[in-house]
Amino acid sequence: MSSESIKNFSSLETPGYVGFANLPNQVHRKSVKKGFEFTLMVVGESGLGKSTLVNALFLTDLYPERVIPDAMEKMKQTVKLEPSTVEIEERGVKLRLTVVDTPGYGDAIDNTDSFSAIIHYIDDQFERFLRDESGLNRKNIMDNRIHCCFYFISPFGHGLKPLDIEFMKQLHNKVNIVPVIAKADVLTKKEMLKLKKKVLEEIAENKIRIYSLPECDSDEDEEYKEQVRQLKQAVPFAVCGANTLLEVRGRKVRGRLYPWGVVEVENPEHCDFIKLRTMLITHMQDLQEITQQVHYENYRSERLAKGRRPRRGTREIVDDKTVVTEKDRILQEKEAELKRMQEMIAAMQAKMQQTQ
Repeated sequence: MSSESIKNFSSLETPGYVGFANLPNQVHRKSVKKGFEFTLMVVGESGLGKSTLVNALFLTDLYPERVIPDAMEKMKQTVKLEPSTVEIEERGVKLRLTVVDTPGYGDAIDNTDSFSAIIHYIDDQFERFLRDESGLNRKNIMDNRIHCCFYFISPFGHGLKPLDIEFMKQLHNKVNIVPVIAKADVLTKKEMLKLKKKVLEEIAENKIRIYSLPECDSDEDEEYKEQVRQLKQAVPFAVCGANTLLEVRGRKVRGRLYPWGVVEVENPEHCDFIKLRTMLITHMQDLQEITQQVHYENYRSERLAKGRRPRRGTREIVDDKTVVTEKDRILQEKEAELKRMQEMIAAMQAKMQQTQ
């Protein structure tokens, strides 16, 4: 090594400085290079502006080829889940966003069983992640677990409907629920505050656990603390979406045009759109951590406690007693392969010792 190289290397060092303060930069570089994954579910009745809001939140078109069913088709339609994935890049940071829509939810005459398909879907993603986590190739696991669920509440009622309450009670142990009051532009400020208060009271009465923003640490700056305080006060978020650019007083705004004026989607005085987006972006990591550490761990613990239960359509009867599923068979094959590899390594080590 040349004396110049040594000089340059030693110039980076200062007395009493080791260098591990640089570790966050390393994590940042690796994270940016790898990119981020996030899965959002949107649930609510048809006509509440779910698709428009999601497109406005991420400035993209997730549903370019969607066909809107007519009223007769909606009455016959069952709940189906449609995941749409888009790669978004902003200032060198990549986000693989998956939005799971739920067309048909709440549109039938009898909606008593409309959330069962949603529950099965969430459990299926947990099950897939558990299976991949138990496999040999764990480096490239794709995380399709639902990290957040926007639940859209109609602004035309006087609070939560029985279906709203039942849905949230069924799912609050499986996913982070964020209640959203849709079409905020149809209500006055006074009406909106009254509806928000009523929704929060009914959530508390029914002991529903919605996503709660984490408390700020004492060393956080005052600006961040104030932002979190305002976000907490805004729950449930009253929003309206729009993808049309309008000109208002010489500037371009995203909004909705009415005979009496323009509703600006990104104006905090008009709705909570900016607050909802801020909550989602600034607490995306927290939503993922709660999904991993709370909801997924609860599923995993229950799953392991009950043992491997067979799923519909994948049963095989073995000697009239044992029921083996396709997933169990794959797991057993992986375990057998791992055992063979361990035996091969042990045999090679024994052979090397003999030659020595």
